[in-house]
Amino acid sequence: MGHPQRIFVSGGTGYIGSRLIPLLHARGHDVVALVRETSRRRLPAGCTPLVGDALNGDTYRHAAANADTFVQLISVHHPSPAKAQQFVDVDLKSGLEAVRIAREAAVRHFIYLSVAHPAPVMQAYAAVRIEVEKSIAENRLDATILRPWYVLGPGHRWPYALIPFYKIAEMLPQTRDSAVRLGLVTIRQMLGALRHAVENPSSGMRILEPKDIRRESQLAH
Repeated sequence: MGHPQRIFVSGGTGYIGSRLIPLLHARGHDVVALVRETSRRRLPAGCTPLVGDALNGDTYRHAAANADTFVQLISVHHPSPAKAQQFVDVDLKSGLEAVRIAREAAVRHFIYLSVAHPAPVMQAYAAVRIEVEKSIAENRLDATILRPWYVLGPGHRWPYALIPFYKIAEMLPQTRDSAVRLGLVTIRQMLGALRHAVENPSSGMRILEPKDIRRESQLAH
């Protein structure tokens, strides 16, 4: 592993963030997690809370300025097509603010949780993340962007039934590209890829599709 880092996490109480923070702490990293006052108790052990507003980067600028890596994991809970406006109001706004602060604070490495695209459903969800990815590129951040389609894990198990269909689709020329791009990853693979990204900062912008997330996870072990 590389030297211990100071890591700023936005979205630390979510499905992935709440599992990532203890993992990073166990690796010796100093983790500061952005949180609302009302959610402070939901943060996992192993981090320093920073009370602020993900929609207003000025409330956490000072913490981000001291970070080696900024991990942006903000996402509306239980996304569905009915939440299209929330994606704009929360995911897009927080993502653009995170990019702005990372650029102004000259954060060395920016990690963004995006989504596989183009996608047949959840187009509003993907559109917001495409917009944030464009901002990352326009601001020339050294960044790692992860594009999972669906993360399997506790409470997220129903797509396991689809795995045989994915295997078949990957073998057929007409469906292979979509099956690979929209492949499933496990929460363990996501955490491994995120940890590997933290400890191996990108130079320029690096995109991790599902197959890359699985590969990076193996490198982390």
